[in-house]
Amino acid sequence: MTERRSRGDGGLHWDEKRQRWIASVTVGYTPAGKRIVKKASGKTKTEARAKLKEIIRDYEDGLAIAPTNYTVADAVRYWLEHGLGARSEATVKMYNTYVDKHVIPALGARKLRDLSVEDVDKWLAGKTGELGTRSPKLIHGILNRSVKSAMRRDKVKRNVVDLCDIPEGCAGRPSKALTLAQALAVLTQAEKSGGRMRAYIVLSLLIGARTEELRALLWSHVVAYDESRTAWLPVAQVG
Repeated sequence: MTERRSRGDGGLHWDEKRQRWIASVTVGYTPAGKRIVKKASGKTKTEARAKLKEIIRDYEDGLAIAPTNYTVADAVRYWLEHGLGARSEATVKMYNTYVDKHVIPALGARKLRDLSVEDVDKWLAGKTGELGTRSPKLIHGILNRSVKSAMRRDKVKRNVVDLCDIPEGCAGRPSKALTLAQALAVLTQAEKSGGRMRAYIVLSLLIGARTEELRALLWSHVVAYDESRTAWLPVAQVG
């Protein structure tokens, strides 16, 4: 005669409504004395039992399993709301823009527990022809920190994003900076100009300030070294 299973040892039954086998087992009790029951389902008895064994193993290892409906979008949105701290309004807006344009459309619907290294690698590779060098690092960092936040809250067991390399983005726009030869030519022409224009041009080249910034400068903003007083003083005072 088959020995009767002890109460709380778990069971396996067919759910007619769901058309699936349901395996369940009691793994412990809450401080209030309520049973902690873990369940798994499958199309076959073997599949249901295998899933239940995995859940129990993770539970015993202290590794919580994310809810089956917890997505990448959920993790990223949580990080945007709770993980940015005292960052500036401009930074927060930038992160949200990158999330809405690059992260959510590609990976947002993916269940976080199912996100794989291959998913992230393919996603980043698809951005190399679209984004410059800095942007792939930025979107990788957003996703990486979002998953780390989810790990701390027991929503996922590991961070697959941290295992991915960041590819190089596409080449940026050509530099508009003057070459050395061009700068020397500009200085040569500046020598032929009046003193004020020459000073304006030389200062622009040396400090890289924009024209609208230079136009706002006053003589009181410009200093010169006074050897007799061994100090830098406004030119209006030095003479």
